[in-house]
Amino acid sequence: MTAHPTNRTGPTNRTSHPTGRTGTPPARPALVLVAHGSRDPRALGTVRALLDRVRDLRPALPVHLGHVELNEPLLPAALAALGGTDAVLVPLLVGRGHHVKRDIPEMAAAAPVRARVAAPLGPHPLLVETLYARLVEAGWRTPADEAERRASAVVLAAAGSRDPDSAADTRRTARLLAERLGVPVTPAYASAAAPTVRAAVRALAARGRHRIAVASCFTAPGRFAAECARAAPRLVAKPLGAHPAMARLILHRYDQACEAGGARDAA
Repeated sequence: MTAHPTNRTGPTNRTSHPTGRTGTPPARPALVLVAHGSRDPRALGTVRALLDRVRDLRPALPVHLGHVELNEPLLPAALAALGGTDAVLVPLLVGRGHHVKRDIPEMAAAAPVRARVAAPLGPHPLLVETLYARLVEAGWRTPADEAERRASAVVLAAAGSRDPDSAADTRRTARLLAERLGVPVTPAYASAAAPTVRAAVRALAARGRHRIAVASCFTAPGRFAAECARAAPRLVAKPLGAHPAMARLILHRYDQACEAGGARDAA
């Protein structure tokens, strides 16, 4: 799916087709954003708004949506509807886990099109930019002095996974966010991993960190995001949602996957 080398020997500097004919370069693959899916009706609306932002940034690029479960269209149906067009699948997930490493590649391999799977959205500075913006929207402010800084901390709430790579990605995102905020950031999880958000809040409070905010490392509203929000002592950020930095991050992962070695070929 990479572009063919430019023919620099001819006077018109045209690009060769795979058939040997000359003419316009082959079209870039479609972008298929792969969301997890949720029973919360707000999740689908949020993902569609994010797709609209991606389309606004790159109007000529075909952008489609597929879900791992719970919502239509499911990813196999979305890929089957492409009509033979190559695709790059960008997981709307913030770290490596079972869906990114097994489920999505298996669906891509079984599809009737040539599909590649891009890296998940995190860890990445654009993800941290979104987390920071959501915290500020929720009321977070930079500590005014050293005493306030020593009393402040953030809990980074994520879905959780038994896969150690997923936990490593969340810890890396927490470190990047801590560098941005200048206060400690503790990863916590809604399921399958420890600590929980509630336990992380208690541990921070026991160390004198009473000015605690919860950053929501969820792409859209849903059960896990709501459970983590209820465990927040006072200030809790909204999920990542359709923030402009998220749209830029999706296109960055797409572009990486279009480059040689930037993604696994599932065909």
